[in-house]
Amino acid sequence: MVAKREIFLKLQQDILLWQGFKAQAGSEAECIGLGRIEQSFPGGAFPKRAIHEFITIVPEDAASSDGFIAGLLSVLMQHGAACVWVSTSRRLFPASLGLFNVEPERIIFMDVQTEKDALWITEEALKCEGLAAVVSELNNLSLIESRRLQLAVEKSGVTGFILRKDASKAASTVAAARWKISPLPTHTEDGMPGLGFPRWQVELLKVRNGNPGSWVLQWAGENFEEVEEVGSETVWSEQQDRQIG
Repeated sequence: MVAKREIFLKLQQDILLWQGFKAQAGSEAECIGLGRIEQSFPGGAFPKRAIHEFITIVPEDAASSDGFIAGLLSVLMQHGAACVWVSTSRRLFPASLGLFNVEPERIIFMDVQTEKDALWITEEALKCEGLAAVVSELNNLSLIESRRLQLAVEKSGVTGFILRKDASKAASTVAAARWKISPLPTHTEDGMPGLGFPRWQVELLKVRNGNPGSWVLQWAGENFEEVEEVGSETVWSEQQDRQIG
């Protein structure tokens, strides 16, 4: 029985290597602060040498994904490395990254005119070993294009975040994980006015050789914090009477 289990585990490891997933060693395998979510990934560690795809169809989900990624960047960039953020229509206000302990001056924003330019810059940036991460806002990403990006991160060790906007072109990609981040109403301490910590419905729609799932997370000033109970709340983008301002 033990021998069969060893064979099964060895086969799992071989499949991961064939698919381009390399085990992280040393400090690279340390937890990134996502709690139970990290157990959904192979080896129980957030894959850094990989492409992560975020589905951002509506503006609310795009803004939530920006905040969630900023929380991840606060960990990935903590040793002084820089980040590149590529977009053809960026709406992110750089100073807002300070809420997530990210220094905006350490992010190189590349605003270009065409999708082709954005994809080219993304691939070239992912080849730069000195970067902590590359964030790219793209309408779509084909299987071949995603494979080229994955090959780049495997060599450089840079983490890639792709914010995909176009739902009508849901092509398969080789992304290690596909996420959907939706906003939830914030909560304040009893009797306290104002807004609470940013809170999201975090859905891991696909994870290579892992377990998809759904969680409620909030940014608690210094780190992510899992929320156990949300009652009957619905995500903000699904509320019929939602409005901004």
